[in-house]
Amino acid sequence: MKSDKFLSLSLLPSSVVSTALSVAVSVAISATFVAPVSAFAASQDATPAKTANAKKVTKKAAKAEPAPAKVAKKAGAARTTAAAAAKDDDARPVAKKRRVSYTMNGRHHTAVRRVAFEPRQPTVGQAFGLHETPDSLMLRSGVAYVVDQNTLEPLFDKNSRAVVPIASISKLMTAMVVLDSKASLSEPIEVTDEDRDYEKNTGSRLSVGSVLSREDMLHIALMASENRAAAALSRYYPGGRPAFIAAMNAKAKQLGMTDTHFENSTGLTSHNVSTARDLVKMVNAAYQYPLIRQFSTDRSYDVFTGKRNLAYNSTNALVRNASWDIGLQKTGFINEAGECLVMQTTIHNRPMIMVLLDSSGKYSRFADATRVRTWLDNGGADQQPHITSADAGGPGT
Repeated sequence: MKSDKFLSLSLLPSSVVSTALSVAVSVAISATFVAPVSAFAASQDATPAKTANAKKVTKKAAKAEPAPAKVAKKAGAARTTAAAAAKDDDARPVAKKRRVSYTMNGRHHTAVRRVAFEPRQPTVGQAFGLHETPDSLMLRSGVAYVVDQNTLEPLFDKNSRAVVPIASISKLMTAMVVLDSKASLSEPIEVTDEDRDYEKNTGSRLSVGSVLSREDMLHIALMASENRAAAALSRYYPGGRPAFIAAMNAKAKQLGMTDTHFENSTGLTSHNVSTARDLVKMVNAAYQYPLIRQFSTDRSYDVFTGKRNLAYNSTNALVRNASWDIGLQKTGFINEAGECLVMQTTIHNRPMIMVLLDSSGKYSRFADATRVRTWLDNGGADQQPHITSADAGGPGT
């Protein structure tokens, strides 16, 4: 009896010790799983499991308490997703906010929309470095050429031999070909789907089905640079549009415009190209047509399309400036050509032809024209001609 009691007493401390060890192991395992996954991996590498029983206990604990490990895995996945999203944002266009106004059910609404902003592609002149050519007038035009109309003596020259797109300056050639055809100016011409701009997708106030006389079409094509009017004029040419384009190129060759090529009558293509020197020849030839002088310099003109009245205004702000004496003008713009302007103008009783191409900024061509005139007013034409062409063989000014 005493021996049994002694046996139980002797066994009691070992069971207590065993229980205490089990509790300690459980606490250590729990602390290990609460720690970050990286710390757990480090502890595994540093202190491997001592016994098979400890491994079994670890597996059971992992099955019983998976939540902390899952949270750690989700946090790691979130960090990976965030990093990938940051890389995607770097590759995307910069998003900006734009205020949009619209009317619905008679009510005016204003909202802010996020839009992807992409900078405008450089013009042909910018791509070829024409704007890097220095000039004393600090013009924003990549090409500038001013000559005395009577003698064709160059007074200012900046990249005058560069072949660049000329946009709607092409319409001066369009007008000459129309007038050379001797077709009736009173003949009605109807705008059709064939006259839409399918290359640049530009719009027009002259809707399909509008009917105007050839004279009115020519008027708004020159004064307001109406593209569908110029397109319709070429379609009504004897032989159709292909014959009209051939006549434009034949006229250019006749005028000695050796670096010029036309592919349509509107200029809405980068393939209508020329040089400032060639354009001086074209402006001088167009100046011999009284109707081109009149129509291109009108400030405004109204037409009736058979559907409604349309009021057009000149695209050249300088014709509304009384300080300018302009005998002929034409503006032009497409992204590849930049802002363009050609004029016949008289300064100090001296007729001149001015060509400004590939100007950057909506009003920069008009500002450049004013800078040139100011330079001429200050006696610039009496000095040595300013030659700043990249191909002029000199250092430039």
